[in-house]
Amino acid sequence: MATAVVRYTAAAVTDRGRKRPSNEDAFGFSVEAGVYVVCDGMGGAAAGEIASSLAVDEVLRLLKTRKQEKETELPAAAESAVTAANEAIFSRAQRNQKLNGMGTTLVAMTTQDQHVWILNIGDSRCYQMRKGKLEQLTQDHSLVEEQVRLGRMTPREALHSPLKNVITRALGTQPHVRPDVFKLEAEPGDIFLLCSDGLTRELPDNIIEALLNCDLPLDAMAARLVEAAKKAGGHDNITSMLVRAEA
Repeated sequence: MATAVVRYTAAAVTDRGRKRPSNEDAFGFSVEAGVYVVCDGMGGAAAGEIASSLAVDEVLRLLKTRKQEKETELPAAAESAVTAANEAIFSRAQRNQKLNGMGTTLVAMTTQDQHVWILNIGDSRCYQMRKGKLEQLTQDHSLVEEQVRLGRMTPREALHSPLKNVITRALGTQPHVRPDVFKLEAEPGDIFLLCSDGLTRELPDNIIEALLNCDLPLDAMAARLVEAAKKAGGHDNITSMLVRAEA
């Protein structure tokens, strides 16, 4: 019989990169509550920072109280938290003209024993590293990635497209938005990577996989990914969060 997952450990690193004057990424996690969040804000002035921080704070606040939730209720609780975060950002922007149009991507993970749910909006991603192999779990809500999925653009064309920054779904820019939700079963030794596109724009999947194939503490691995992305150009803010399942 397979060994069940009974606990998780986590670490995260964020950096403004080498080109941006400030960091509009935000992250937060609670191992005790089994919730992990990474957001990448957008908007003029400090609006992106406000949107991403609001989203992280709201999702964490609402899901930290859900210990008593049954497994069947967790996906609905997680979706409700994301909906509440969307409403908080949208209403804040409506009240302040300077924040009009602000929004954020979101990738979140919530766990209960071996059960894992991934939620995402935008182009921040979640990957799973299992037995040395990296797999992307989320799909980007971006114009170029949707063109790739439809066969209208190659991955190479997408990488160099002037439209690569256009996302088709964001948190806080509309009154209502729904995340994609994925469920899977974790195994001991699995590592989940939640990250902003500042990491994945600079590092292809095979490089990320190679950097994660090492025997280092999670915080050192997260820092290693961020430093590699900075060396590769560091054109955007970079956030790397690693969550490991353990027996």
